[in-house]
Amino acid sequence: MNAELITRFKNVASNGDLIEMVIWRLPRPVPPCTHRFKYRLAYIVGGSRIIGFDNERGKGDHFHMGDREYPYVFRDLERLIEDFLVEVEQWRTER
Repeated sequence: MNAELITRFKNVASNGDLIEMVIWRLPRPVPPCTHRFKYRLAYIVGGSRIIGFDNERGKGDHFHMGDREYPYVFRDLERLIEDFLVEVEQWRTER
């Protein structure tokens, strides 16, 4: 089985803010993850990533808030997208 693209979503708001989500189903997990998804969800303002959720070999699931990185507990794709959108909305509300 090859990698299967689950979603590739990109939305540019009228003010230029960008939300992008790319999710793949993989034949095997990317260590140290135990799930078979590779993902990148990003909220970009003025050309800078403000919020990002991703997983990469050796680092596993994590998210970025500005310049800081935090561990993320992956449950399922629905929760991943929900958690990302909640963080985006919270950041927008606080600004």
